[in-house]
Amino acid sequence: MRSVHDLRPRVHLPDGLSARGLAVGLGLAFVSVLPTLAISHPALVLPLAAAPLGLIIMMRIPVWLVLGFVAFTFFRLHEAFPFLLPFRIPQLLALPTLLVLVWHIGVMKKIRPFWGGQLTAFAIFFALVTIGLPFASNPGIAIAYWSGAYVKIAIMTISIAWLLRNPSDFQLAARVIVVSGVAVSIVAISNKLAGIGLVEGSRVTIGREIGSVLGDPNDLSLVLTFPLSFAVSMATARGGWVNRILGGLGSALIIWAVICTQSRGGLLGIVAVFGVTGLRIIRSKVVLGGIGGLGLLVLFAAAGISDRSSGGAAEDGIDESAMGRIWAWTAAFNMSMARPLNGVGLDNFIPNFWLYTPHWTGFNKAVHSTWFGVLAETGWPGFFTFVAMIIATARVAFRASRILRRENAPMPVQVAAFSVTSGIAGFCVSGTFLTQGFTWPVYILLAIASAASHFAKTFADGEEQPAPKPQIRIVNRLPEPVSAGTLPARHPEDRATEPGKGS
Repeated sequence: MRSVHDLRPRVHLPDGLSARGLAVGLGLAFVSVLPTLAISHPALVLPLAAAPLGLIIMMRIPVWLVLGFVAFTFFRLHEAFPFLLPFRIPQLLALPTLLVLVWHIGVMKKIRPFWGGQLTAFAIFFALVTIGLPFASNPGIAIAYWSGAYVKIAIMTISIAWLLRNPSDFQLAARVIVVSGVAVSIVAISNKLAGIGLVEGSRVTIGREIGSVLGDPNDLSLVLTFPLSFAVSMATARGGWVNRILGGLGSALIIWAVICTQSRGGLLGIVAVFGVTGLRIIRSKVVLGGIGGLGLLVLFAAAGISDRSSGGAAEDGIDESAMGRIWAWTAAFNMSMARPLNGVGLDNFIPNFWLYTPHWTGFNKAVHSTWFGVLAETGWPGFFTFVAMIIATARVAFRASRILRRENAPMPVQVAAFSVTSGIAGFCVSGTFLTQGFTWPVYILLAIASAASHFAKTFADGEEQPAPKPQIRIVNRLPEPVSAGTLPARHPEDRATEPGKGS
């Protein structure tokens, strides 16, 4: 009979090579190149010296490394806090993240891959984007964005989906996302109060002087809106006082920061997140609709939208900002009709705007719409696949949330699943006015939805229940008296070693 240890997956390595030996070899290889890297980049001496210890820790807890990479790459924490720029943290995390994933999936086999319809839709969409690279109107721009950003998003999407396995992993992911959002919000609010980096006289930005992605108020509101769904879910769920405080504080700071950006798409995203959350708390749809409408008016008034230099009340009729979006959307539709199969190519909308717009104002514009952006850059096949991916993600998240609630699953997993449900609603609404098709938010939501769905299935099937402890039989019966010339009866499982029979 095989023991429990015999049931673990075996790792087949070349003869004479063990997993520990392979790890030691990789560590020695890293140390051998450390002096060269330190000479060429002196600022990296301290991070590189601590890297081996950090790598050992991350080998044990890979989810920390992946979430750290996402936090710095998506939330741009090193640009929000410029003193972190010399350390090149995203670059330092990129290679170890890939090594850890290969180690746990390919060598140690501790991560069991799974699949689902939403991941299939994502894989098809990624394939369409990749196939369209050489056919883009400017292949160089498309390939540069694909290799520099989009392929990393794709790898991390699969990684997050497979790495989030335990309730503690889901809780860690939610807290990292909310804390990162709070950190960016604090910088945005302080910039607003100090009058730093304002555009159009009143709209806050971060790192505009260094060319940060957060230097555009619409992109900043996009980054801030994403963690709001997790913060609201943590604040309204019974997940402990730490999560409630973090969720409540995070919700307040994120909303304040989005108001400072004066982004109408961001404000609509806030209403969508609270609307889906309200469906779980408020039974009357009429009351919920009234609260939502009133909340939207309050947000627009608090943000001072009417005082904006573009899109404010001073402009008669359709304001300049709205007309700019209409012209951009028209240009996107024209691109899809001119190149219906693969569009103009990844990240090629802005360079092609002047060719397809019905109204030229002297400079190229961004599309300011996820849906039109995907349509213009990937064509009709890519657009329909992207919509199918969003629908599949929403269905998986809703079904997982329902199963987890019915089975009374651990609260961190329930919070994650419901956060994805409200997050998808916020994405669909704000994505109509913000460009999010090839950035992190929707793909992180897809990954967490996949992980929550897999957990819900295994939990409902009982696979997540702890194995019963072995029972020890205690016999309270005293042995019967032994008469002369007889031996006591043996238990069938007894294996006495009598003289001459060996052991």
